[in-house]
Formats: sequence, C-alpha cells, structure tokens
Amino acid sequence: MKNIGILVASVNKNMELALNIQEVVTELEAKSELINLVALDLPMYTSTLEDEKGIPTEVTELATKLLIFDAFIIVSPEYNGSMPPVLNNCIAWVSRVGDDFRAIFNQKFVAIASHSGGGGMRGNDAVRVMFAYIGSNVLSREIINNYSKEYKKETVVSIVKELITYS
Repeated sequence: MKNIGILVASVNKNMELALNIQEVVTELEAKSELINLVALDLPMYTSTLEDEKGIPTEVTELATKLLIFDAFIIVSPEYNGSMPPVLNNCIAWVSRVGDDFRAIFNQKFVAIASHSGGGGMRGNDAVRVMFAYIGSNVLSREIINNYSKEYKKETVVSIVKELITYS
C-alpha cells in the first residue's frame, strides 16, 4: 500500500482542497498523512540561526517523518507569483538534515495542487522548479482550483491514480 504525504502550505481553501484530496487517496486504497506546514510554525531559516542554535528538533522529526512517504502531494497557494514562504522555509530546513539535501525527495513522485485567488499557475511553477531541483519527479498535470474554477473530483482521482501508479 502506497503512503502519500500531503504537505499543506496554507489554511482555509487550500486545507479544504487537501482534505478533499486525502479523501480520494483513501478511496483509492492508499495511505496518507496530511502535514499542515502553517501549524508547524518553524522558525525562519537562516544560516546564522542554524550556526547559532543548530537544527530545531521539530525539523529533524519532520525530516524523519517525510522519509517514510512513497510520494507527495503539495497543496499550496500562489503568493505574489510564487510559492508561500512557509513551504520554501520548510524545504530549506529539512534539506539541512543529513548529508544529502535531496535525500527526502529524491526520485519520489510529486503532484502539485493549488487553490489560489490569482489562479495558482505561477505559484505551481515555482513549486515545480524547487521539487525538480531537489530530485523529485513532478507530475505534469496539476490540480488547480480558484474562485472561478471549482473542485473536480474526477480530475483529482485521475492525478492521484497516476501518482500511485508511478510511486
């Protein structure tokens, strides 16, 4: 049984989308865990902070948890034409755990989802570039919802099936 990590980089509509996606994952008989990056409230990564205080325990615990997943779904709005800071910050921190910054995501498949007032495409592009750089295989299809484009379960089912097949 595949185990999928659903990383949510915002609350409200993106959390609602993540819960809908998680429901589809369950219906397709895969396991999943939803990780609310906002609730983690990680400190802002800087090399100075890392040098002075080391890697926070919650980051090490998160990195260990992320290693168990076969694949990921990133649910993230567009912030000013890019990804939200909470997502970038999370990846910055977990990439500092261990000797290989790509270890958690390398060769794992990733699906991208967004609910965004601005459409989400630029934000998704930023997410795609980052995850491809750290070694992930990012699916070409995306889940995009906004106030004029409603949730379509059949699209989510198709993309999650693809993620499960490849992972």
